[in-house]
Amino acid sequence: MTNRTRRLAAAAMGGLLVLLAGCGGAKPADVPAVAAGGADFGKAGEQSAQFGTTAAPGVFPRVVKHGMGETTLTKRPERVLVLDTGELDNVVALGVKPVGVAYTEGSPAMPAYLADRAGTPENVGTANALKLEAIKKLQPDLILGSKLRAEAQYKILSDIAPTVFSLRPGYPWKENFRLNAAALDRTADAEKMIKDYEAHALAAGNRIEAKQGKRPTVSMVRFMPGRIRLYANKSLIGTVLTDAKLPRPQSQQVDDLAVEVSSENLAKADGDVIFIGTYGDPAKTAQKDVLASPIWQQLSAVKAGKSHSVNDETWYLGLGVLAADSVISDLERLLG
Repeated sequence: MTNRTRRLAAAAMGGLLVLLAGCGGAKPADVPAVAAGGADFGKAGEQSAQFGTTAAPGVFPRVVKHGMGETTLTKRPERVLVLDTGELDNVVALGVKPVGVAYTEGSPAMPAYLADRAGTPENVGTANALKLEAIKKLQPDLILGSKLRAEAQYKILSDIAPTVFSLRPGYPWKENFRLNAAALDRTADAEKMIKDYEAHALAAGNRIEAKQGKRPTVSMVRFMPGRIRLYANKSLIGTVLTDAKLPRPQSQQVDDLAVEVSSENLAKADGDVIFIGTYGDPAKTAQKDVLASPIWQQLSAVKAGKSHSVNDETWYLGLGVLAADSVISDLERLLG
């Protein structure tokens, strides 16, 4: 038994529904570092809800409790640096133009949906390969990131500037937004945006039901180097679909980030409608071969013409309130 097989078996024993098998073509070096489930995955939302500050609006110094402990901020931050797309979305939503940003390997540039609001922050590498000297030269007064992405760099970063980390990106995105807002002294703005988004999501679901006569079952398929994923309940898109009260196929009703399938198990990807995302270069994934395969072509949603490609930047990489609201608008356009 290989080490990879042992890891998958251990995950299954831990209660994760993982159906990973080779989808061909990718070498190990081509597989990106991504958020994945684990023993404490399901606790992240509950734990994240305890983060933030007890300081009143406008009051500094303030102590912010977060995924790596506590950080004291002596003044309202003005030079903010972000280490992932979720934090980027969050600060831009709150009217802050970051001085620096770390991108993802699959999308190493400013997301188009934020470009007109984010200013011109300096590129400080990727979440997995930070340019620490570039970060230091920018003289940030707040660094925002996550324990999952950059725990090993936390001490170095916190020596450069006050650093606040969420536990992980993804499904606790509302708690992460609140945490970032607490550090930025913009809590009231964040709460209003979350409330507005939730109202939009519920109204969109109702409009889709009225148009179609039912709430369609939505399947989320994402192609990655070496992987085919069906996104589950504890992902950003999982929370968005829950907020819109749109049901999921049984295979994706899992309290984890995603279910991974082989090209032979594509029947698990079927639903009333299928939305398809692609991480990075499609040529580095099995997407072309899979979409041309007889198994894919026999899926009921595909035969009915109800499979749609969606923007990976917002649906999978956005990880914040602006991306979530954009996804709701896409759902209205494609289903309503």
